[in-house]
Amino acid sequence: MRLSSGVNTPPGPTIGLPDFRSSAACLANASKSNFDSLFSQAKQNQLFDLYEKGLVPSSDFRNEVRKYLGKPLEDVIIDDAWNAMLLDVPAERLQLLKKAKLNYKTFLLSNTNDIHIETFNSYLQKNFGIADLSGHFDKLYLSYKVGMRKPDKEIFELVLTENDLKPHETLFIDDSVQHVEAAKKLGIQAYLLDVKKESIIDLFEGI
Repeated sequence: MRLSSGVNTPPGPTIGLPDFRSSAACLANASKSNFDSLFSQAKQNQLFDLYEKGLVPSSDFRNEVRKYLGKPLEDVIIDDAWNAMLLDVPAERLQLLKKAKLNYKTFLLSNTNDIHIETFNSYLQKNFGIADLSGHFDKLYLSYKVGMRKPDKEIFELVLTENDLKPHETLFIDDSVQHVEAAKKLGIQAYLLDVKKESIIDLFEGI
């Protein structure tokens, strides 16, 4: 689930950083197949693009995964492997979002899908007693809901237009180079988060 970025008036936080290789490894292990050619963070097979845009239902997505892997995997095995990329959300990160929302317009712009959202929201309910992240942002823009995904310019333009945001006054933070570069092309102030060296909490220390 790409709940890793936001388009915000500065400063604006991000949520969690998905571990894409974990899902690839789990599916490869379950199917005893090489999944690398089908899935990667920077360049995805069209199946994942369509699924993240909500153009493929979860049932068809699972069937396509089975076809690509050549294995009759059960739904639960596919879902568990697909969700392996999701990481825990530290409580202090949610607190940061709440503080930022008090003083700035904040938006979540996420490449995600139905399977991930259902699992992630269940995690939030179990661990924090909240149904979803709607209370932590002014608005959520989830790719499978709006029919667009990063790095396509249309989804950035949607957020800017609907919320009357000026690109040069808007900060976008993401851990993917292609997403940051796409935002910059539209005049948005964009920052590439190096997850190996920094945390979103570090960026907004003292907010």
